[in-house]
Amino acid sequence: MKITEMNLKKGFVKVVPETLDDLWHLYNIINVGDEVYAYTTREIRQDEKYARSKRGERVSVFIGVKVEKIVWDKLLGRLRIHGVICSAPEIVPTGAHHTLNVGLNSPITIVKEKWAPYHIERLETAKKTSEKPVLIVAVDDEGYAIAVTTQYGVDVKAEEHVKLPGKLEAEKREAAFREYFQKVINSLRQILDVKSSPMAIIGVGYVKNYFAKFLEKEAPEIAKSVLDVKGVNNSGVAGIYEALRSGVLAKTMKNLRVAEETMVVEEIFKRLGKGEHNVAYGLEEVQKAVEFGAVETLTLADTILRESPDEKRLLLEQLMKDVENKNGKIIVVSTEHEAGAKLVSLGGIAALLRFALPHST
Repeated sequence: MKITEMNLKKGFVKVVPETLDDLWHLYNIINVGDEVYAYTTREIRQDEKYARSKRGERVSVFIGVKVEKIVWDKLLGRLRIHGVICSAPEIVPTGAHHTLNVGLNSPITIVKEKWAPYHIERLETAKKTSEKPVLIVAVDDEGYAIAVTTQYGVDVKAEEHVKLPGKLEAEKREAAFREYFQKVINSLRQILDVKSSPMAIIGVGYVKNYFAKFLEKEAPEIAKSVLDVKGVNNSGVAGIYEALRSGVLAKTMKNLRVAEETMVVEEIFKRLGKGEHNVAYGLEEVQKAVEFGAVETLTLADTILRESPDEKRLLLEQLMKDVENKNGKIIVVSTEHEAGAKLVSLGGIAALLRFALPHST
């Protein structure tokens, strides 16, 4: 993310999103009621009153909208920001509705009445981030899946099931494996920057090791990127999520946001499963923990911040501020991956505590 200007006293920040992760950050920064300014195109009629049957001319204009709805279109790689026009040239009627389509390298200005600390932190994180995505290849004798990690979760790029000859048909099975593995390599080659991305190979049983050796022989330029070959209990995409949960890819993913989010949510569920009291979940229980200064790590689902009404969001922001003032850590968890969905099941907010609350003992 490129931050071209920031003036918090006047309430605005000018940014240029450079990656899909940047668009994800903006999706979580821009709230209903904010104003967003950008260049866009709009159909202009010379005479709105008498030109009903004629299409107007589409021109480029710089306008601002007061945000009513924001949609993150991951497939098309853009944000759709819909709202009421609050600022525009004279040829555009204010008060009308308009949708800004914000793509990569599209400069925008965001205006808020008040910028929360976690908004600024998110901007700064996006500005500094230069981590490479990690390719995870899950492969066994039932099929394969290939996923790429992002700051918002896991993006599954390919998945295919296979049916191989049985072990009694040794020659056919060997030939089928070669054909199957070549198909996996072809899929890898189609994924952008595969040669420069760190890679992990996971799977059930021996097939993952068999594939890793095949890769070294048939595609050494890709094999150089393999940092880990690990066993899991599930096939395909389920195996990828299992690897993230279990921490077997900690070496490969040690600097990735999605790994940090997954580990903290797993720790919450681990403590709950053991019946430990140094954990809290749900708004009411977490509020009590914050009041006692017990919160070591506060986790919130991104949706609870993005979709809550103003009153609740202000309450959550105050909780975050109180935790920070007492040297606690805050992690906003993406609901685009499994850990975020699990946190939502706890009400979207939970905390790891330094000590058990008095009433829990």
